[in-house]
Amino acid sequence: MTRNSLSIFNQLRPFTVGYDNIFDRFENMFDNEHFFDQGGNYPPYNIVKTGDYTYDIELALAGFSKDDIDVNYADSKVTIKSIHKDEKADSDNVEVIEPKGYTHRGISKRQFERTFSIADDVEVLGAELKDGLLKVSLEKIIPDSKKPRTIKIK
Repeated sequence: MTRNSLSIFNQLRPFTVGYDNIFDRFENMFDNEHFFDQGGNYPPYNIVKTGDYTYDIELALAGFSKDDIDVNYADSKVTIKSIHKDEKADSDNVEVIEPKGYTHRGISKRQFERTFSIADDVEVLGAELKDGLLKVSLEKIIPDSKKPRTIKIK
């Protein structure tokens, strides 16, 4: 990776130990011109802290079924995207028929792809689609050596 000598992260490197991978991640985010432009605000989402070490990413996906959505975890990134109808038709060798009878179609079912960066110590537990809300559950794994403990005095 080409490093910008004026980068704030490179200026912090001489004063830190063991944070190189975090700085590299931020550098990659800022270098990636598409990272901050992920198709506007569709689909809307929440990131909810559900416990001390657990989180949920919630996406509002009205009109989508679980067969219309792909959730992928690779390289410390969770990517959630819609599956194009043409891709499903090609893979199943089935003709896609558009539903008829709409006089107005206000519920958007457009194509999307949204990516979330996940820390190295966060594990993806699973995903569930219920009532138009996709919930991806995450848990931060804390090693025993970093958990708070009481030291017995002898």
